[in-house]
Amino acid sequence: MTTAPGASLPYRSATARWVLLATVLGSALAFVDATIVTIALPAIADDLGATTAGLQWTVNGYALTLAAFLLLGGALGDRFGRRRVFLVGVAWFTVASVACALAPTVGALVAARVLQGVGGALLTPGSLAILQSTFAGEDRGRAIGAWSGLGGVAGVAAPFLGGWIVEVASWRWAFGINVPLAAVVVAVTLRHVPESADPGAAPRTDVAGSALAAVGLAGVAYGCTAWAEPGASPVVVAGALAAGLLALTAFVVVERRSTAPLVPPALFAWRPFTGVNIATLLVYAALSGIGFFLVVTLQVVSGYPPLAAGLASLPTTLLLLLLSPRAGALGLRLGPRLPMTAGPAVAAVGTVLLAGVGADAPYVTHVLPGVTLQGLGLALTVAPLTTTALAAAPDHAAGVASAVNNAVARVASLLAVAALPLVAGVGAGLTDAARLAPAHRTAMLTCAGLLLAGAAVSWWTVPRTAAGVRPPTG
Repeated sequence: MTTAPGASLPYRSATARWVLLATVLGSALAFVDATIVTIALPAIADDLGATTAGLQWTVNGYALTLAAFLLLGGALGDRFGRRRVFLVGVAWFTVASVACALAPTVGALVAARVLQGVGGALLTPGSLAILQSTFAGEDRGRAIGAWSGLGGVAGVAAPFLGGWIVEVASWRWAFGINVPLAAVVVAVTLRHVPESADPGAAPRTDVAGSALAAVGLAGVAYGCTAWAEPGASPVVVAGALAAGLLALTAFVVVERRSTAPLVPPALFAWRPFTGVNIATLLVYAALSGIGFFLVVTLQVVSGYPPLAAGLASLPTTLLLLLLSPRAGALGLRLGPRLPMTAGPAVAAVGTVLLAGVGADAPYVTHVLPGVTLQGLGLALTVAPLTTTALAAAPDHAAGVASAVNNAVARVASLLAVAALPLVAGVGAGLTDAARLAPAHRTAMLTCAGLLLAGAAVSWWTVPRTAAGVRPPTG
């Protein structure tokens, strides 16, 4: 990665603190917004009369464009300037957030969420890329560590903020709150963040690949969502699924022939890289499905207020924040296979316990044991998984490998929210307690199965030692 002229910025300097503020707050915009929106789904349904499909697309409209254009956003930053593209992304995200806050109908909200995802795809890769190109040596490691830690703090704060906003104000402020935060990011970035780009970046951008990915993911997501709706037309469902699969097949062909592909096919020739990304797809699909169903079930079926429902999974976030560094060190000492196998298995046990959440669900006995086991399992999994995804690629492709793994996690979220209501049989009853209760149980058991599948894939494809993860040279 090419660095900016002032790329040896000292970590303890005043400018460094401003750069960290801009990148942490910028990346937190997208993360915190997603958490708050999930908490707000029942309130959105009540206010706008949203169906299950409308609520799914409120989540997936954003996830679709974020997943499809994430790699493109990183490539544009390398080519045209990381600070410039980051600022464009923040501004785009903010304008779309205002449109979300003012949306008079579910259709308008979904359209604004689609646009918001494009902004997220432009700003998300830029936050980490700016740190990598601004700091050097040990200072870079410290900066990235601070970015990760402060991002974890944002993760802890998000349920408080989301539940409080929905409970005391309106779901519309879940989007409106982005405006003042984004204003701070723009002001600090313009004044303190240096520009950087990669002179060796490909002169052409793989727009065709991004477009095919977007069409393919949209077709599959729409087909699954429409399938679950009462009276769904088999022709429409089959046509959407076929078009999506055809576009995704064309995406693979284009990437294999492109001189500057968004997803270099050669990376997947190495079994550990393929395995860790399949495990990522399975584990993050389960996490997204759990997050989607649990927070809605606690409000609709168990009668929790939005703030309590938002805070229900706080132990998982805290355990991730506190134990992930130790799990990363454990993975280096014992090798990645063991924690990447044991972690999802432990989380699966916690998810099975959450299948028992229903109308009578005291937090301490029905929710806390499950989310605690999930947190322990995920703390074992996430750091070794991320480290392995980077280590399984050649050094020169570490940035691309990280972006691919991130995109795989986003695709997993998109597909889980699209398909899980169909698999669970909730139909149009996501806000109907009588229909949601049994569907929640099926959804949790399905997510537990996905976690166990992720554990199995890790066991069979991830090498036992850290050294075995590295691809052969020459």
